[in-house]
Amino acid sequence: MKKTHDIRTQTHMNQSHLFGRVLTVNLTRQACRYQDYPDAARPFFGGRGFNAWYLWHHLDPGIDPLGPDNRLLISAGLLTGSAAPCSARLHVNALSPLTGILGSANIGGYAGAWLRSCNLGSVIIHGASPDPVYLYVDATSAQLLPAKDLWGLDAFSVQDRLRQIHGSEKIRILTIGPAGENRVRFAAIMTEKDHAAGRTGLGAVMGAKNIKAVVIAKGSHKHLPADTPQKKLAVKTYVNRVKTAPEFSFFSRYGGAGYLSWVNEFGIMGARNYTDIGVTDIDAIDGRKLAKKVARSSGCAKCPVQCKADLVMDPAKPEEMSTRPEFEPIINFGPKCGLSDMDAIVRLDNLCNRLGIDTTSTASVIAFAMDLADNGLMPEALQQDLDLSWGNAETMEALVHAIAAGTTELGRLLARGVRYAARQIGGNAAAHAAHVKGLELTAYHPNAIMGTALGYAVSSRGGDYNNVYASLEYSWSKEQAIKEFGTASAVDIHATEAKGRLIRKAVVTNILVDTLGLCKVPVLSLLKSFNLEPEIALVNALAETDLSFKHLTDTGLAIAAMERRFNLRHAKTPVFDHLPDMFFASKDNPSGLTRESLAAMVADFYQAMGWDENGVPPDRDAGDVPSKSPHDTSTGYA
Repeated sequence: MKKTHDIRTQTHMNQSHLFGRVLTVNLTRQACRYQDYPDAARPFFGGRGFNAWYLWHHLDPGIDPLGPDNRLLISAGLLTGSAAPCSARLHVNALSPLTGILGSANIGGYAGAWLRSCNLGSVIIHGASPDPVYLYVDATSAQLLPAKDLWGLDAFSVQDRLRQIHGSEKIRILTIGPAGENRVRFAAIMTEKDHAAGRTGLGAVMGAKNIKAVVIAKGSHKHLPADTPQKKLAVKTYVNRVKTAPEFSFFSRYGGAGYLSWVNEFGIMGARNYTDIGVTDIDAIDGRKLAKKVARSSGCAKCPVQCKADLVMDPAKPEEMSTRPEFEPIINFGPKCGLSDMDAIVRLDNLCNRLGIDTTSTASVIAFAMDLADNGLMPEALQQDLDLSWGNAETMEALVHAIAAGTTELGRLLARGVRYAARQIGGNAAAHAAHVKGLELTAYHPNAIMGTALGYAVSSRGGDYNNVYASLEYSWSKEQAIKEFGTASAVDIHATEAKGRLIRKAVVTNILVDTLGLCKVPVLSLLKSFNLEPEIALVNALAETDLSFKHLTDTGLAIAAMERRFNLRHAKTPVFDHLPDMFFASKDNPSGLTRESLAAMVADFYQAMGWDENGVPPDRDAGDVPSKSPHDTSTGYA
């Protein structure tokens, strides 16, 4: 019989095998220190789970998100860098300088696998360096090196320079661009040219700490290899599941860019700062047309989908390659801003990646400015001679530069996000600010899809689809919905019934995917695996554990409770699970969403989560593990 282990009761030897070491970097003292993975954090697996546990126990309320007391965590999931397919993800957290609550982002590429190859599960960065530095990590050591000559470089140039310095292609780099240095509240952390930890401004946290990059040299540690016939079979089985998924070939060829026509026809696309739903000129921005410009496909470590692509936009200049935008940036720079020029959208997306700035928030603040101008609400002193008419690509590009560099008053204002900008402009500006808890909304229009509307309202990082990823709302069958939720209305995008329970399932599943270090595209979009049956089989085979869906669900609920309590502790204003007034039914907006229907869905969600009527988790969920391990003697971990 195969020997199995419960993750909650691993010995110290096996603990290292499953989780790796933790590297703590004190920038103020210019010191790096390795530690064992803490016993008390093991039940939360890694990635998002470890980060939630650590921040809940170690970040004091009242700190400045851009001050030295904030802590930036970069953590691998349990399967990140293992033999598991689609296991490339790192989760990044800190107190957000944009929202003032939990800052959270996820990033793919190869950096996660390289981190694991050094037997590292997490990097914790705190303090602030007096001078610019970068962190260099290899298999045996970590050191802080001068980065004065790198300061000011964009995210692409700094990676080129660091590869020249270290003379090897066997390094992976996480870096900020000028936006992070200038503390743009939605600055991103980049790796390669098209992988971003984009949301909630974690690049600004790096910039405030004076750390330009994290460079990871590939080590020799093999994390959870497929070294037995049973493990090899588990990996092969999972790869086959992904490759035989009905939409695998489509997604592999077109990436997320291929779904623009679908979302438009489905009637859920936000347009012109959400004043419209859908566009009439969708053919102009149909991402499938980019296929003829693809020079080569690429993707993340150990992923069979390979959904990224390099593009040659001008056949006369084949050496000038761009990366293909994903679903969100095409909609956000396109329909949300009234732009229907695909070449311009590609250029704006690549510019944001180069400058190290979140495409969703950047496009959203531009759409907000255009909406204000369209309604005569933009102050002349801010607008000056800018043409803020819908779809003006030249103005949009100028604003991206102004936001990243802070070169104009409007750029500096928009760099603080729509919530702050609306407050400063005053008047009726707030009625055009599409955000939840300070985070700008993503592509789907909440008037048109009720589960997503609720997901925006209750997401732990603010208004964001990818943090909840409730694709089961439209991908599950009525039969599945009846079996799971007792009613087919759960998968009716216009119905509010059972949406609290549906979003509870989405929230918990997404947390678990982030703690395992897997990508949501294969797990949730292709396999639609919200019960995680294939993933549990993969974990149990590679890690030699015996995890059940119930234990995973309990773990996900405990992590959700920590994130919720973290927000309640750190928010400077009450945490409202609500949507802006612009989305509720009125004479000018006869949508199906009302304040009453949203409040009912939120109450249903609280009840499904086991929280009280104010959305407060019970005391027992204030950071305790789902089932206390006999080795868990302390939560102290510096």
